[in-house]
Amino acid sequence: MSISLSRRAGAEFIGTFWLVLGGCGTAVLSAGFPHLGVGFVGVALAFGLTLLTMAYAIGHISGCHINPAVSFGLWAGGRFPGSELAPYVIAQVLGAILAATVLYVIASGAPGFSLARGFAANGYGAHSPGGYPLLSCAVCEVTMTLIFLFVIMGATDVRVPAGFAPIPIGLVLTLIHLISIPVTNTSVNPARSTGPALFAGGWAIGQLWLFWLAPIVGAMLGGLLYRWLMREEATAVAPVATGVGAAR
Repeated sequence: MSISLSRRAGAEFIGTFWLVLGGCGTAVLSAGFPHLGVGFVGVALAFGLTLLTMAYAIGHISGCHINPAVSFGLWAGGRFPGSELAPYVIAQVLGAILAATVLYVIASGAPGFSLARGFAANGYGAHSPGGYPLLSCAVCEVTMTLIFLFVIMGATDVRVPAGFAPIPIGLVLTLIHLISIPVTNTSVNPARSTGPALFAGGWAIGQLWLFWLAPIVGAMLGGLLYRWLMREEATAVAPVATGVGAAR
């Protein structure tokens, strides 16, 4: 059964909403809670679990990209048509913005809440959690997203048993966060970066360019690398799920 582009974009909106609300919500609401906070490990697991759950929920509808970089990477890897990039990316960004809005409404009800704490925004230099400079952050984001796309391409390859793709993809996103939260607060997803940045304002918006450019470059390199490694044909095909099946 063919699924319309509007419905697939709607699924991307919902999926990205959940990714940002679940991942950034854990960072803002739970990570630093006195004595009981989940810390970096909890935030890493939250991002991995949100992706895994949505991959099973909407993978068969839209492919569960829920990330502009993933859409660009799958296009570079010959798995996604370029004509559908704009609708997917717009839906993903809008979903992230709505999630950040909901998170702000919830978080701002806490005594002493302040956007000065960063609101889970990504940053470099003085705004990197570990104080890492621009070059370190750029290399980190490019590398992490390259590996992310490489795993997605491999896990969703037709030569791999179907139905298990969400597990390695969710786990690799968890591992990526464990590595890179201290460096950039982990983006690897321009939509995820955009939602919180619009609320954090100032420096977060000023540094947002890196968290669009580096993940997209890394994702496209990952898609091209896997395509070269497996000698795939250069023709684009229908969206391939980062979840459990392809959208038809």
